[in-house]
Amino acid sequence: MAKLKIRKDDKVVVITGKDKGREGRVLRTNPTSERVVVERVAVTKKAVRPTQRNQAGGFVEIEQPIHVSNVMLVCPKCGKPTRVSTRRDDDGKRVRVCKKCGKDID
Repeated sequence: MAKLKIRKDDKVVVITGKDKGREGRVLRTNPTSERVVVERVAVTKKAVRPTQRNQAGGFVEIEQPIHVSNVMLVCPKCGKPTRVSTRRDDDGKRVRVCKKCGKDID
């Protein structure tokens, strides 16, 4: 299984595709298929049948997963899109580091 450098609730910017330049928060990640679901990005409409929960039915807008290579993490410290490196902290835990400003991301 692949290890993603982008996690849930990270702020990312889309760097390629029809939604290029849009920013959003990561809602879900799927490491096996290397895809992420970003809010308000890759939105499609899906027809939904009426059920007891949703009596109206109709069309619902849902976000589709996009490949992790098409998004770039936005550093919470400097606010710029950046690549991510890792290092070990004093306790031996792995920490993500911003390549632009050098500060810890988490």
